[in-house]
Amino acid sequence: MRTRFLTKMLNSEAEDYLRRNDIIIVPVGTVEMHGGFPLDSETVISEAFALKMAEKADGLALNGLPFFYAGATASGRGTVQVSIREGIDYLGAIARSLLRQGFKRQIYISFHGPAHMTCSPMVRDFFDETGVPVLYMDLTMQMFRNAKDLFTSVDSFHAITVGAYDLLGRLEDIPFTENYFHQKQQSVSEFQNLFELAYQSGSIGYYFGEQSDHMSTPPIPDDAVRMKLAEEGKNLIEAIVEKMNIPEVVSKMRDLESFQKKLEEQYPWIPSAYSHKAEQQH
Repeated sequence: MRTRFLTKMLNSEAEDYLRRNDIIIVPVGTVEMHGGFPLDSETVISEAFALKMAEKADGLALNGLPFFYAGATASGRGTVQVSIREGIDYLGAIARSLLRQGFKRQIYISFHGPAHMTCSPMVRDFFDETGVPVLYMDLTMQMFRNAKDLFTSVDSFHAITVGAYDLLGRLEDIPFTENYFHQKQQSVSEFQNLFELAYQSGSIGYYFGEQSDHMSTPPIPDDAVRMKLAEEGKNLIEAIVEKMNIPEVVSKMRDLESFQKKLEEQYPWIPSAYSHKAEQQH
């Protein structure tokens, strides 16, 4: 295929693909302060993963979704803060359009910690409305749960960012700087016991008190260091995606849809079955 990104395709190419398959990976991003890395870092990471996942599953990727709930980084004036509720509604509209277009197996991914507050409600409501089980994969969870053995140092985490920019042909967007490496404790560290009472940023509202809180990034003084990080990061992304076993994931999604269709006949009061019946009557 000439490209896996839907936005870069001709309409005829998209329709040719949809005649044989129905998989799309949707990276949900953010634009927020990120130390010595560009504001769209976590968008770029998600898009790079989406590209590699699409290649593994013979799917497409939908890029260009950077503006969602950022969270505590709103204390940085470069951060674009969109409410969680607005993000849910916007993502739901995209999901419904993709379904009408023919993409039944939709996988939403994000490397941004608070993204679950946007993606998970949309996924569940969308299923009740349509009966189509779309999926949300938290890349941070996948990385720490399934790929801890791949990380040789704390810089490996940052190497993924640099590698992602390189995969998307944007390596030069990573500037040379040594000004954002530090060992400071976060200004909100005294409240960590509150933050840990629910999943990631979902426990209580707060903003970072210092812009350095998000985050310390490694010194990148020259192109040699940048290239070394990029190579490590690309290898890590490839290895993590391999561990995800995306072909098995999309196969199970199809099996789950068939299972749910049988349940609609058995339990006509479940929301998806009820929604279908109401739609037919209308």
